[in-house]
Formats: sequence, C-alpha cells, structure tokens
Amino acid sequence: MTSVPTYGQSPPLVLHTRPAIDMSPEQFYEFCLINREWRIERTAEGDLRIMAPAGGETGSRNALITSMLTTWALQDGTGVAFDSSTGFTLPNGATRSPDAAWVQRARLTGLTADQKEKFLPLCPDFVLELRSPSDDLGSVQEKMQEYLDNGAQLGWLIDPSTRQVYVYRPSATVGCVDDPSRMSGDPELPDFVLELTPIWEPPF
Repeated sequence: MTSVPTYGQSPPLVLHTRPAIDMSPEQFYEFCLINREWRIERTAEGDLRIMAPAGGETGSRNALITSMLTTWALQDGTGVAFDSSTGFTLPNGATRSPDAAWVQRARLTGLTADQKEKFLPLCPDFVLELRSPSDDLGSVQEKMQEYLDNGAQLGWLIDPSTRQVYVYRPSATVGCVDDPSRMSGDPELPDFVLELTPIWEPPF
C-alpha cells in the first residue's frame, strides 16, 4: 500500500500514467486545478510527482528568496519574477515548478491571454531550486540539468544542509560555491544579489 506524503517530510509520490493515461497539457492543467492541495509536476515521460506543502523552514526560505528576486525584478524592469506555485511547460513536455524563476519580459509579451493564465509554455531564463530535507540531491540535480537542456541561462541549486550553491550555465561545468554569504546573478541578471545569510539561518 502506498502511503500518502506527510507534510514537509516525505519525498514526492510518483504516479506512472503512460500508456494507460496520456493527458494533454489542457487536461493536466485541469487535473491540477481539482487537486489544489498538492503541488504537482509532470516529467517528460508523463510521470506525475505529487508533493505535499513545504515545512516551516523551507517555506520561510522560499519566501525570502522570492521576495529578494521580486524586488530586484521590479527595479530592473526587464523581466518578471515567479514564485514556487507557478508551472512552466518545458519544450520537452515536462511541467515543472521551480522554487523561484525569472523570465525576460520580451518572451512573455507574445503569449496569449489564455497561455498567461495557465502553465506558461516556456522554460524560464533563470531558475532556482531550494533543496528541502526530503529532496534527493541527485534528483534535484537532474531537474537542474533539464532546465538547462530546455533553455535556461542560469540556475542555482541551494542546499541549506551543506551551505552550498550549485551554479548551472549552458555549455559550462557545474560549479559549486561553499558557504557563500551572497550570490551575484551577473551577467544574466544584472545587479541581482541574493543574500544567503538568512537562508542559512532561518529567522525562527
């Protein structure tokens, strides 16, 4: 018997759907709407990854990261920041929800009103994943590589347990920064700085 994930503790519940069920993007969007209590991603192979809401420390960290990225994006004006509830349908067919993301405004202006309302049909220019205690590092690293393969220009994987940040860029070896106090988004995100001290040490 498969157990239901416990909030903020268990790894994602994976459901294999093909070939028995092969949902279209529209059907998957509707499926997510009627299951709002879960955060659901879909792999390129059609598998559903069902995740419970984040635990307290992870949620606080996510909020801090999103607020810093959003503040910069509003000041910069060349793109739009998105939080962890946003779905992106990548070119390979997967639908992912990075913990934070940013997309150049020029890439969003061509979308229809219907496309903007639903999961955005593109890969963000910048993606950030925050590893939670239940996340398998290898699985999150594979997801980061998937973003690059689908067009992301910069990706950060933050691991609070080791105080490390993995840096992903196209056609470059994955870098790893140990215990940084801040990370600069230059040149992809000019003048964006993510302060990491409050990420390493949650305020409660």
